[in-house]
Amino acid sequence: MFNNNSITEFLLLVLADTRELQLLHFWLFLGIYLAALLGNSLIIAAVACDHHLHTPMYFFLLNLSLLDLGSISTTVPKAMANSLWDTRAISYLGCAAQVFFFVFLIGGEYCLLTVMAYDRYVAICKPLHYATLLGSRACVHMAAAAWGSGFLNSLLHTANTFSIPLCQGNALDQFFCEVPTILKLSCSQSYLREVGLIVISACLMFGCFVFIVVSYVQIFRAVLRVPSEQGRQKAFSMCLPHLAVVSLFISTVFFSYLKPPSISSPSLDLVLSFLYSVVPPAVNPLIYSMRNQELKDALWKLAQVTLFHRQ
Repeated sequence: MFNNNSITEFLLLVLADTRELQLLHFWLFLGIYLAALLGNSLIIAAVACDHHLHTPMYFFLLNLSLLDLGSISTTVPKAMANSLWDTRAISYLGCAAQVFFFVFLIGGEYCLLTVMAYDRYVAICKPLHYATLLGSRACVHMAAAAWGSGFLNSLLHTANTFSIPLCQGNALDQFFCEVPTILKLSCSQSYLREVGLIVISACLMFGCFVFIVVSYVQIFRAVLRVPSEQGRQKAFSMCLPHLAVVSLFISTVFFSYLKPPSISSPSLDLVLSFLYSVVPPAVNPLIYSMRNQELKDALWKLAQVTLFHRQ
């Protein structure tokens, strides 16, 4: 029998039984983490240093890169350390911190993606009002609201989750601490409070999802009315990267948490958690820079300045 007072650590899921596979997982996580670190850091540096990118779209992109860096840094380094040192333990406080920061940063990212959809909607559908609706103060307020919403949501979930009595051991079926896996260890009806909070959060997320869908319906209607093919291509190049990021993020998160119990399995849960917690932060910089000539030019200038100063 366990309870919150007696648990001093949790045991995370073992990703591999053999030492060779553990080291393979370490190098895989390291490669993905370095790719995410490099890609997001380059975007942050390019947006911060190039005054041509001091616009609402790139301001929100900078915030997205910060959230991506934070979210992947919350889960991957611990998984790397466990694979390298052949352990699966994480302290009770470390687990609570991991839950708090992960929910905070993922929630903030989802809210920010909703704000970015509004930014694209105004830019395409109401271009004459863009400067008015998305001035510098409004952008700061919207970004702060996204971060603040993630923080408040995380505070409620973390406090409620770690106040629930646990009596089903301390082994988690996940490679990082996650609210649903901790709730499986509960031994009382008090976990229903957290389930209620999850339902409320899911309703708010669904509201954001509807807002994003409606925004893009209006955007595509406006784009298809553009007479010139060049104008349509420019509009699509502004919107498609954001739409790709939103689709990747929402599809993996929603399927992970809303999939039918009949198809649930530890291996599927592990793959889905990897897809929504590790892949997007590494892939997002590539998606945004692939068709964005302004960002490519800024990165090229940044590279030239860096090489010039070294010489």
